[in-house]
Amino acid sequence: MPKLKSNSGAAKRFKATKNKKFKYSKAKRRHLLECKSSKQSRDMRKSTYVHDADWKRVRQLLPYA
Repeated sequence: MPKLKSNSGAAKRFKATKNKKFKYSKAKRRHLLECKSSKQSRDMRKSTYVHDADWKRVRQLLPYA
C-alpha cells in the first residue's frame, strides 16, 4: 500500500498533542489590530484545540500525526 500524503496546509496549521488532539493558533492576528479590543487581542494570543466535530476531518488531512 502506498504512503499517504499529509495535507501541507494542514501540517503548517495544526500540531498533534500526545493525547491525539490537534492544537492551533487563532486567526485575525496579522493586521487591523487597532480596531480590536484589548480583550480580543489577549484572547487571540492563546492557542486552542480543534473541536470534536472537526477532529475526524483534521485527522484525515494528517494521517501520520
